Amino acid sequence: MASLKEKLASQIPALRQDVRGLVKEHGAKVISEVTVTQAFGGMRGVKSLICDTSLVEPEKGLIIRGIPIGELTDRMPEEIFYLLCTGELPYKATLEDLQKEFKDRSTVPAYVWDVLRAMPADAHPMVMLSTGIMAMEGESVFRKKYTEGIKREEYWEYILEDSLQLIAKLPALAAGVYRIRFNKGDLIPSDPSLDWAGDFAHMLGIPDPTGEFANLMRLYLTLHCDHEGGNVSAFTSHVVASALSDPYYAVSAGLNGLAGPLHGLANQECLKFVLALKDKYSGVPDDEALKKFTWDTLNSGQVIPGYGHAVLRVTDPRFTAFHAFGQRVCPDDEVFKIVARLFAVVPDILKEQGKAKDPYPNVDAGSGSLLYHFGMTEFPYYTVLFGISRVLGFCSQMIIERALAIPITRPKSVGTDWVKNFVAKK
Repeated sequence: MASLKEKLASQIPALRQDVRGLVKEHGAKVISEVTVTQAFGGMRGVKSLICDTSLVEPEKGLIIRGIPIGELTDRMPEEIFYLLCTGELPYKATLEDLQKEFKDRSTVPAYVWDVLRAMPADAHPMVMLSTGIMAMEGESVFRKKYTEGIKREEYWEYILEDSLQLIAKLPALAAGVYRIRFNKGDLIPSDPSLDWAGDFAHMLGIPDPTGEFANLMRLYLTLHCDHEGGNVSAFTSHVVASALSDPYYAVSAGLNGLAGPLHGLANQECLKFVLALKDKYSGVPDDEALKKFTWDTLNSGQVIPGYGHAVLRVTDPRFTAFHAFGQRVCPDDEVFKIVARLFAVVPDILKEQGKAKDPYPNVDAGSGSLLYHFGMTEFPYYTVLFGISRVLGFCSQMIIERALAIPITRPKSVGTDWVKNFVAKK
């Protein structure tokens, strides 16, 4: 079976020809218009990016290369990365080849641990993860080859090389951040017999006698892998990479965007809400109490964390996957039971209130409760898990963009006075 690199090499010439033909024949056609509201509102809904790895459909949810995410919940993250890059799921031999590539590249340089241990004791885990990645930038093969002088058609090969190196090291790096930051003891060596996510769970050191925590990590790192190209972290990574900054720079930049409270911190906020409910009612409240609490929250001008989505108009299939996992593994856990009861109560209330465009739960409504169940109670670390997974999307998008020679991102900006004059003329 062909390796990931060989598979991409066989696909890229046709992809280049397809894009060149599309631009040549239809380059002048308009695919989107921008309103004043969109210009001042974060460009929401403006079609101005190309992302071939994933799509979010309002009535279907996240779709990875044409496959709904709900159909990929039994797949490992390595398979998802291959799918993101090539549009195909790997055969067994190809998957094993990719897993060996990751194992061969998985050792984090010793100097990275020196850097992380020198950081303040209260450093945020996302700062530590981003710093660890930036510390390794000197390892970039793409930067070295670009400095030596390579053809533009070869860029993707070295972006792939850097991506494989970086993704391979993420489990050990992220597990090391957890153990150093939260005083969990010595670093735990990698187990070469384990898969990418399973080894990550092992190196975290969280007790896992049933193996279900490792299964949760496989599911978690699959479900968060990609989300189109316009979200803050993916778009930031894309913009930085478009300047031909290597993947270490671009991934670190994307993670810094993910660390923002409006992007990657949602699941811990949802969990705090659930734990507050548990404390208030000394356990799992009944439906009437939940209904009253929900209405009181809404009437006070607050929102219900974990409900609503910028694009979706149905229950997030990723929430459905986490909910099914919880029902199977920890149905009697009080925190998870509250999540399940909220799911039964909140959508109807939000429909009755009539303000929410999407009254259904998103991925963050349930994931935190499952982490909490297994003893990962360090909320600031939750975004690191999100980040490890999302790097799969960052890197696959970078590889494809360099293969297609997508140019530097440089939209035109105008001032408020320009807009005033423009609308006045209209």
